[in-house]
Amino acid sequence: MSIKSDKWMCRMAQEQAMIEPFEPGQVRYNDEGQKLISYGTSSYGYDVRCANEFKIFTNVHSAIVDPKNFDDNSFVDVVSDVCIIPPNSFALARTVEYFRIPRNILTVCLGKSTYARCGIIVNVTPLEPEWEGHVTLEFSNTTPLPAKIYANEGVAQMLFFESDEVCATSYRDRGGKYQGQVGVTLPKT
Repeated sequence: MSIKSDKWMCRMAQEQAMIEPFEPGQVRYNDEGQKLISYGTSSYGYDVRCANEFKIFTNVHSAIVDPKNFDDNSFVDVVSDVCIIPPNSFALARTVEYFRIPRNILTVCLGKSTYARCGIIVNVTPLEPEWEGHVTLEFSNTTPLPAKIYANEGVAQMLFFESDEVCATSYRDRGGKYQGQVGVTLPKT
């Protein structure tokens, strides 16, 4: 396996629509010249943005978080340019970008150091060969203080690993339960 470079990523974005929308450079400022948490192509990865749709976990309804029987009362929906995650809590979001992972590529989602240095952790998530959809992102606020996530700015980095051979069974072949997801997707069994 080898990690893939920015040149490879630009080629794949053009030839296979692997990432849509795709930003071939690093965006660090908005149209008004204000500094952003960067997104777009980096040397050996791609920094994704989160959309403005969030699901913030709450204990208001005394729900139990159960991945086999997930209760919608476990969270509140928020649509905003920022998400305030309560202390020692958790939120879900989705990427702005839609991914189509080639059959010989494994992608790993990691947090950006800007957020990690603030105690905000992005769950490490694999995107398997031939998976496609918006990535559901999981943010943990590990601090005793409220934490802010910015929509439409960089929140995580995708790393792409190319195999020397094509996998025998892809995510699509298995009929994976998160195939083609759009929006923030809740746990499925």
